[in-house]
Amino acid sequence: MLTSGFTNAPVTKYALLFIVASSIAVSISDTKYLFYIQVVPHLWHYWQWWRVLIWQLCYTNSTEVLQACMVLYNLRVVERLWGSRKLASFFLSTLPYTTLLPPFLLSLLLRPLSLNTINYLPAGPTPMLFALLAQYHATIPTTYKYHISTSSSASPSPSPTLTLRLSDKSTIYFLALQLSLSQFPHSFLPAALGWLIGYAWRAELLPGRFSSPHWRIPRWMYGGGSDTHGTASDRLRRHRRRRQQQQRTSSADQEELQDSEAEAEAERYEGLRRRLEGESRAAAAAVGSRAEGGGSGGDGQGRRPLAGQILDRFRGAF
Repeated sequence: MLTSGFTNAPVTKYALLFIVASSIAVSISDTKYLFYIQVVPHLWHYWQWWRVLIWQLCYTNSTEVLQACMVLYNLRVVERLWGSRKLASFFLSTLPYTTLLPPFLLSLLLRPLSLNTINYLPAGPTPMLFALLAQYHATIPTTYKYHISTSSSASPSPSPTLTLRLSDKSTIYFLALQLSLSQFPHSFLPAALGWLIGYAWRAELLPGRFSSPHWRIPRWMYGGGSDTHGTASDRLRRHRRRRQQQQRTSSADQEELQDSEAEAEAERYEGLRRRLEGESRAAAAAVGSRAEGGGSGGDGQGRRPLAGQILDRFRGAF
């Protein structure tokens, strides 16, 4: 996050170069008058509606160019968090709203309400920058905070003091505020609309399938292949998916191994049971045969002739 320069932020780098190059080009060619919009006479009298499509292409003064470049440079951390593909998708999905809403609201609503006093829309991609600034405000956490007070804490005084609570993000907000007030009140309209469009995109309130935060530009537009500038969160998400797949695969293999071991163990126990049953039946048969043989021998010894039995009785009597 704290890496200097445009490391892992190519879309932000090209956007900043485009802002500088386009502003220099219109200054050299002396065509600044083609990009800003005046509702009267450009839209209602001359019917130059093509200005609605090109007014975001460049700034017409060096102050706005400097402020916009400083804001965009500090917003490069959003691309490092999201990745280049998501940032490019964000710019494309919000481009119709940031381009068409400011001139239409100015011509149809603000100009009649202000009694034709607000008639001018300055050129420049201010709505796009403030839509991106809304994402910076929502996603990038504050690193540190500090206080600026008019009195010292060591020597308290009874007079009231003024204390400002600032953070490391306050500098970016101050630069963006300067940009929104550079041609006040005319420049405040595109800045406010850009902020609202950014939060509407984040809350999935913009109509259209291509305006969803989940929509991405095709890979052939981005450069094919894999996302070489993917963020740490994307890489972590892919790593987690791979780990989950590996865990599911390993758990399935373990279950199959356990099932096969259980089947083999059951077969061993079944064979042992059958062998024991066979041995027990054989032993029972042997015992039965011996018992039958012993019983028949006793009966033979106990049986004597009738004459011998009579003789034994007489012997016992006498």
